[in-house]
Amino acid sequence: MTHIAVLGSTNMDLLAYVAKAPQRGETVTGREFRTIPGGKGANQAVAAAHAGADVSMIGAVGADAFGSQLRTTLELPQALGFARAGGTPMGVDTDHLRTTEGPSGTAHIVVDDEGGNEIVVIPGANGTVDHLAPGDEALITSADALLQLEIPLAAVLAGAEAARRHGVRTILTPSPVQSLPPELLASIDLLVPNEHEAAALTGLTDPGDAATALLDQVPEVVVTLGAAGSLYATRGAEPLAVPAPRVTAVDSTGAGDTFVGTLAVALAEGRPMRAALAWASTAASLSAQRAGASSSMPYRSEIDAQAASNTRYTS
Repeated sequence: MTHIAVLGSTNMDLLAYVAKAPQRGETVTGREFRTIPGGKGANQAVAAAHAGADVSMIGAVGADAFGSQLRTTLELPQALGFARAGGTPMGVDTDHLRTTEGPSGTAHIVVDDEGGNEIVVIPGANGTVDHLAPGDEALITSADALLQLEIPLAAVLAGAEAARRHGVRTILTPSPVQSLPPELLASIDLLVPNEHEAAALTGLTDPGDAATALLDQVPEVVVTLGAAGSLYATRGAEPLAVPAPRVTAVDSTGAGDTFVGTLAVALAEGRPMRAALAWASTAASLSAQRAGASSSMPYRSEIDAQAASNTRYTS
């Protein structure tokens, strides 16, 4: 089975649903509040597990009620709803998910009626993940690696360099966007920014131009374009645009992480890039039609069924 190691954040998402997000200084009345396990790292881990991979999570939670709930949610097979061949349920392995003193990370999210969102992340325990703990490097060497920036950059760099030393493919989501050191970029195989992150990293507003510019630093780039799909660029080839299914978004909070986690599984399974992007876009579109982040992520059977009906996609 495909093995994915995720080095990243684990947060409790605190979601407020409103008709329209408030302007600065404005108070609005919401219609619903939810607490849902999330964090970009944990979200990508759940997405990859739902898509059929054996997934291990490297990160930290706090010694609080949120931390206990986050760990349990990742571990419980019922929370993932996926079964291995033969019927044995599968959860995310949390042996490398540390528990630290203090609070867990939280994300405070406002979701409007158009499915858009505004997010404030409080790192909490994630801020303590500034190095690889004993056993983390060995875990990374046994897997394809997913990395993102909701933990300190020092740990992301250590994880990427460990993967590079052992020939492990790495995928980095540069979120929240920040200046990336050359030594980190030199250890990344595939960079997956959204169009806003690509613009921030390059100063170029056109996604195609931004993707081309990023190829000076990494060998492959996928720029996600929301409802418009994604754009893939690699050195020495023409860019590849893959559209997304047309859907009515309910909550786009987890769609990007669903895309990345599912894409990692597809590539680890050896799918061609066009087919991998189409499959990941299908998963993201299903997520966007549901509320929440980890709670919205589709199972492999759902992705396959929907992908089969998207006749515009070809491998």
